[in-house]
Amino acid sequence: MISTALARELRDASLVWTPASGDAFQIAPGNENSADFEGDVFTVSDMTIEAQVYSTGTVLGFNGTTEWALDSVALDDALWLPREDQLRDLLRGAFQSMHRDTAPPRVSYSVLARIDQEDAAFLADDPAEAYGLALLALIRSARAA
Repeated sequence: MISTALARELRDASLVWTPASGDAFQIAPGNENSADFEGDVFTVSDMTIEAQVYSTGTVLGFNGTTEWALDSVALDDALWLPREDQLRDLLRGAFQSMHRDTAPPRVSYSVLARIDQEDAAFLADDPAEAYGLALLALIRSARAA
């Protein structure tokens, strides 16, 4: 799973989230409920937490007794934590390859992506984080163009 810091950077770079079953999210810092749920990760599910679309915007509705203190959270108050497969899909044609390096002292992952017509490598301890770093660079490159 990507870090909260990287998820925030992706959101701030204008990554758009359309909630779907299986998506993970946190209550974004600054929300009135964020202190109560700091570090908690929630999962969108048709049974417990579902995206409810209204003319005024999308709300993540907490059904039943999943979280007694929350009835719903506006999409703007949620921080999406995209999965590795979602990040790879968002890279689309920019994705070149992913390599796992097991050389001591630790295992690391490198994602190679084509950005601004050049290959760039993004290294992290977690594959999702490496994909996320590549996607962030791609979004920033597209916005600068």
